[in-house]
Amino acid sequence: MMSGKLSDPVRGKTVRLSWITGPTKGAVHEHLFHDDGTVEWHTVSDNGELSHKALEPADETGVPAERPVYAAASITYDVCLISYLSSSGFTLTVALNFNDGTTTGFASNEKTWVPVRGRFEVMHRQAPAGAVAAKSANRSVSS
Repeated sequence: MMSGKLSDPVRGKTVRLSWITGPTKGAVHEHLFHDDGTVEWHTVSDNGELSHKALEPADETGVPAERPVYAAASITYDVCLISYLSSSGFTLTVALNFNDGTTTGFASNEKTWVPVRGRFEVMHRQAPAGAVAAKSANRSVSS
């Protein structure tokens, strides 16, 4: 039987995704996977600063619209599948390969569906609930 940690290896972590294909090719996004099962993301500028986008009003569950619920499931010990649907209709579903630091998946909305590829690293920090991550050192999962 799998432990909770194995079945959701991103919960409570910050993951930085650098896209090499897809609609956001060349962009870097930091995803904060909160302990409550929600995710928020921010664009990382060339100088490493995070965007400070305004959060939309909370929905009927009380979760801010730009902090949707995500699903994560381990496929193997080194590969995790993650998916979420934002209030804007944007969906991201990616597999994270913790062995080599690559990610592949699909981005979509009501009109488009696009394969995406990139690299990722798990950061050495976790933002407090509802806050933007503080600057800190990070650890790359790639060699």
